[in-house]
Amino acid sequence: MTNQSTIDKLLAMRLTAMSDAFLTQQNDQKMKEIPFEDRFGMLVDIEYSSRKNNRRKRLIKGAGFDQSDASIMDINYKSGRKLNRGLIERLANCEYITEHRNIFITGATGSGKTYMACAFGMEACKQYYKTKYVRLPDFLIDIEISRNDGTYKNVMAKYANPVLLIFDEWLLMKPSEMECKDIFELLHRRRKKSSTIFCSQYRDNDWYEQLGGDASPLADAILDRIVHDAYKINIESTDPSKDISMREVYGLDQSLSE
Repeated sequence: MTNQSTIDKLLAMRLTAMSDAFLTQQNDQKMKEIPFEDRFGMLVDIEYSSRKNNRRKRLIKGAGFDQSDASIMDINYKSGRKLNRGLIERLANCEYITEHRNIFITGATGSGKTYMACAFGMEACKQYYKTKYVRLPDFLIDIEISRNDGTYKNVMAKYANPVLLIFDEWLLMKPSEMECKDIFELLHRRRKKSSTIFCSQYRDNDWYEQLGGDASPLADAILDRIVHDAYKINIESTDPSKDISMREVYGLDQSLSE
């Protein structure tokens, strides 16, 4: 009866992993030979690990990755692309996050930008950094809707607060003046407090023109908040005539199976 009372209290405190482990110990005769302190330590370790694993799962789910199976370990370095393996593996340690530095991943459509960015995001979640993935067009739509329904501040915070933000399809289309203001506001809030990964078909030296160039007073201001000390990964093919889409390599292009 005492054991059941203990289990009930553990469940009431939501210590479910510890409760299950306690039952396992009670049913294992060999456990009775182990000192109480050691058995108790085992119970604490199991509950601690369970909570850490659950937190990691919540972070991964909340990040909203486009490719949730992306993995640094599965990046293909033999697919005919110029990739700096040393830099990629170093960035996977997430030191750039503690340094509040950004990453620019550029390359043609199908070169594997999104996969790589999501792989970096997965590593961030594994180290318990709150991460958010979003396409720039979706962010701009979300912000525009929030401006009309009075939730602008909350929606902006949704993208400003994550320790790591992944911006996919960055500047694929030239943003309007109002959209540039929203982008500037977001990046200004994140400056020196967090890290952002930008995935773009354009090299960073073309971003100024995509942001409006000399005609836009915000082009310089936006770039000033992201380019300094950013790590750059430009994915290029070693032989364009034999280029293979990374969607095909990773089995992501559903049209190939039709």
